[in-house]
Amino acid sequence: MDDSNPAIEFDTNGQCNCCRDAVARKSHEWWPGPEGEVRMQRLVAMLKQEGKDKPYDAMVGLSGGIDSAFLAHLAGRKHGLRLLAVHVDGGWNSEPAVHNIERLVRKLDLDLYTYVVEWQEMRDLQVSFLKASVLNQDIPQDHAFFSTLYRTAAKFGIRHFLSGVNFASESVVPPGFGYPSIDGTHARAIHNRFGSIALSTYPFMSFPEYIWMTRIRKQLTIHRPLNYFDYDKEQAQEDLRREYGWRDYGGKHSESRFTKFYQDIYLPAKFNFDKRRLHLSSLIVAGQMTRDDALAEISKPIILERDARRETRFVAKKLKLTEQQLQSYIIAPPVPHANYPNGMMLHKILMRLRSVARKLAPVSRRAIAKVANVD
Repeated sequence: MDDSNPAIEFDTNGQCNCCRDAVARKSHEWWPGPEGEVRMQRLVAMLKQEGKDKPYDAMVGLSGGIDSAFLAHLAGRKHGLRLLAVHVDGGWNSEPAVHNIERLVRKLDLDLYTYVVEWQEMRDLQVSFLKASVLNQDIPQDHAFFSTLYRTAAKFGIRHFLSGVNFASESVVPPGFGYPSIDGTHARAIHNRFGSIALSTYPFMSFPEYIWMTRIRKQLTIHRPLNYFDYDKEQAQEDLRREYGWRDYGGKHSESRFTKFYQDIYLPAKFNFDKRRLHLSSLIVAGQMTRDDALAEISKPIILERDARRETRFVAKKLKLTEQQLQSYIIAPPVPHANYPNGMMLHKILMRLRSVARKLAPVSRRAIAKVANVD
């Protein structure tokens, strides 16, 4: 890590606050030993019991990326879970990603539900975000994924989702970095400001709907099974290559051509931030990479100049922009997400209430136990 992000601070030992936080969370979020095996066995048993007499035990997202693919392999082949695979096509799938999804679904005999976002609407929303000059340019894709995920679960009556999010490669995050993709109020506000066509089919989800589904109805429980063993991304990729003819698509999350552009070109140029630092620091915390090896990796260019030109041309053409227009959006001064209407106030209130509830829970349990003993 470096000081390119103002939220990153270093102590007298040279350790940043992000890595210090990840180390503190490590024993509470990642169980690569016997405890993880027990947790996995309990999860599988619970899913099979609840899935009895139903078409599926759980749902899993498939993007064509390593994490979700290995999770589907682990859950389907090793543990015999009956999975509904969900894929959201936002128009940016790389060719290797499409190949990977097809091979995985065919060999695991998975049912695949694909939601295709209407391209003209997706294009208009993404151009709106570029014009807004905000940090998180992946919101149009990610919001469509999350909203589709919850609505698909409701459609098929599925209550459990297996997520590929994992501690080993994603534990380090700067405070306040990014912006939550689930805020449909924010996405709609940016489009209202900069969009040019009506978004009549794009799957917006408001914070109230999200809260209703996740906190009140508790319609879908999200599990992270990759945290129940010593998940190693390199080994996972080798296993996928051997079992399914897996094809590499480049860097982390580059299964989406737009995300590759966003991480390799937009973020470094506009915010002077190399997102590889987060991934490499996570691997160091997980003990899967040395600091010296990470420094050697980060010293290499994020992307070669000729590749950057090719990716920029591709994105500009697909969004029906000239290269000059796209470059003007990249070099425009950054604008905070908070400058546009959003639903974060409601989100913060919910988080405070949840924090209070967690603090009160032990007190309530002690009170109940006391009454029980008296009785």
